[in-house]
Amino acid sequence: MKFALTTASALALMASQALAADDVTLQLKWVTQAQFAGYYVALENGYYDEADLNVTIMPGGPDIAPTQVIAGGGADVIVEWMPAALAARENGLPLVNIAQPYKDSGMMLTCWGDVGIDGPDSLANRTLGVWFFGNEYPFLSWMSALGIATDGKAEGSVEVLKQGFNVDPLLQRQADCISTMTYNEYGQVLDAGVSEDELITFKYQDQGVATMEDGLYVLEENLEDEAFVDKMARFVDASMQGWKWAEENPEEAAMIVLDYDETGAQSEAHQIRMMGEVAKLTAGSDGSLDEADYQRTVETLLAGGSDPVITRQPEGAWTSVVTDKALAD
Repeated sequence: MKFALTTASALALMASQALAADDVTLQLKWVTQAQFAGYYVALENGYYDEADLNVTIMPGGPDIAPTQVIAGGGADVIVEWMPAALAARENGLPLVNIAQPYKDSGMMLTCWGDVGIDGPDSLANRTLGVWFFGNEYPFLSWMSALGIATDGKAEGSVEVLKQGFNVDPLLQRQADCISTMTYNEYGQVLDAGVSEDELITFKYQDQGVATMEDGLYVLEENLEDEAFVDKMARFVDASMQGWKWAEENPEEAAMIVLDYDETGAQSEAHQIRMMGEVAKLTAGSDGSLDEADYQRTVETLLAGGSDPVITRQPEGAWTSVVTDKALAD
C-alpha cells in the first residue's frame, strides 16, 4: 500500500510538472496605459494561458529603466525603444530585438500654427522643445539633414529647450514647438483646450528619421537556450494575438488597460483615444522586425550630431529566430 501511494504521488507530481506553465516577466517602458494594450489584452483574454505561459507584466515609470531591470535579472523580456537598446548594447549590455509589434513611430514635433511655421525649413530661428535621454537623436539627425544648427547661437539655427515629459512649454508659449507622441502628449495639448486647427505637426516617420519604438528585447545569452527561444516564440505569438484583438476592438482594449491600472491615474477618454492612435502604429505588423526599418534607425542614430547615441554599426542586435518560430507554429 505504501508503494502504491508513493507511485500515485510520483505520477501526480509528474502530471503537475507537465502541466506547469512557463513563467515570463515582462518589463514595460512606461506606466500602464494603452501604449501596451496588446500585452494586457493577451493576459486578460487568456492568450498567454493558451500558450502555457504564466506572464507577469511590470509597469514602468520615470524612475524605472527597463535596461537596468533586465540587466539585474528582474525581467525575461522588456519593451524598449531601439535607441536606448542599441546604446545599451554598445555599452556592454547584450540586448537583442526579438520582435517589433510597433511598425511605425508615434513621435512628432507639434508647433503653434500662428508663429509662421509652414514646413521643416521654417523651423530655423525657433525654440523647440526636445526630449532627451536618447529621444533627442531623431531630432538631431533631422536638423542635420535640414542643415539647421542646434546651438541656438547663429542666425538660422534653433534653440533647443530640454523638455520634460509634459506639454507645458507649448501651452505656456516657452517654445514654438514641442515633442509629442501621436497617442499621448498630442492629446494632452487638445485636452488643454487647443484645437487641431491651431497646430502644425511634423511626424518623424514622414521625415525619414524615425527610430523604432516599443520593441521586445532579451539578453543575447538566453537565446542560446532552445527552451527559452520556444518560450519567447509562444510569448510573441500570444502577444501579437493581443495586439490584433486590440486593433479591432480599441474601446474594449482601452477598458482592459484601465482594469489593470492600479494607480487609477488614467482616464477612460484618454485611453480610448490613445488606443485608437496606437492601433495605427501596430497595424500591419506580424511581430517581425523589418530590416529596412532597423537600418534606418541605425543610420539615424549614427548621424545624430557630434555626440551620436551609437558610434559604430551594431552586430547581432536583432534576430528573427523567435518570430520565425512564432509565425511557423
